[in-house]
Amino acid sequence: MLYCLNTSTIKPQSLIDKITLAGEAGYDGIELWLNDVFEHVARGGEVSDIESSLSDQGLIVPSVIAMRQWGDFHGWEHQLVLDEARRRFALGARLGAPFIVATPPMESTETEHLPERYRELLEIGREEGIRPTFEYISFFKSVHSLSKAWDVVQQADDRDATLILDAFHNWNSESTLDELKVIPVDRISHYHLDDAHPGKPPKSQTDPDRVMIGEGQIDLATEVAALREMGYDHTVSLELFNAELWSADPLSVIKVGLERMKALFEG
Repeated sequence: MLYCLNTSTIKPQSLIDKITLAGEAGYDGIELWLNDVFEHVARGGEVSDIESSLSDQGLIVPSVIAMRQWGDFHGWEHQLVLDEARRRFALGARLGAPFIVATPPMESTETEHLPERYRELLEIGREEGIRPTFEYISFFKSVHSLSKAWDVVQQADDRDATLILDAFHNWNSESTLDELKVIPVDRISHYHLDDAHPGKPPKSQTDPDRVMIGEGQIDLATEVAALREMGYDHTVSLELFNAELWSADPLSVIKVGLERMKALFEG
């Protein structure tokens, strides 16, 4: 396994500091949010600064986040989204990421058009040198379960179609291990590891409810064991959105996260 840090875990830090901290903590890689890259450039920085920092710390970029709204609009508005997709895909490819996360609509319940739209993204990805990977969000109104997400990937009927997994979304949507185990391991692009607030039931939690690995109510050991049995041995990221952890010492937070990820996969 290659252990990575999703930068949302230490969101208040600057992008360069996030990269430096991940290297200091001993991570293999870092999952970047493209809006952080845009902010770095808007403040007078260069993309080359980020490339140099990644190289200095010896970090891979397993994926970048995110491409949104590709399933929301029609006509000229959708064309604008595709133009933005090309811009984001090119930037992600420049940063060395093999994948960019593609998330479905938040509010719309329409999903019939998503396989075709996803194929459209995959074609742009081939042109730009990066693969959009489909992510479902358990508290969105469109694709909010593992089985529905896998249906979209299958219906896309494209050799490059993949699914990104997230322990929190699997638990929060009450998706099952049986649903997980039918997914071919070569169709899994990456895995987000996190835990769920101990005091709230599934289907009621959102991003800020994620807590540090081992401090919530998800049976992570069983899910990780299933993934290992399936042969998954690629990349995993610690991905949290917890305001309490954002106020703590960032290096301490991500060191604990790395130790607990390794304990799950190697214990």
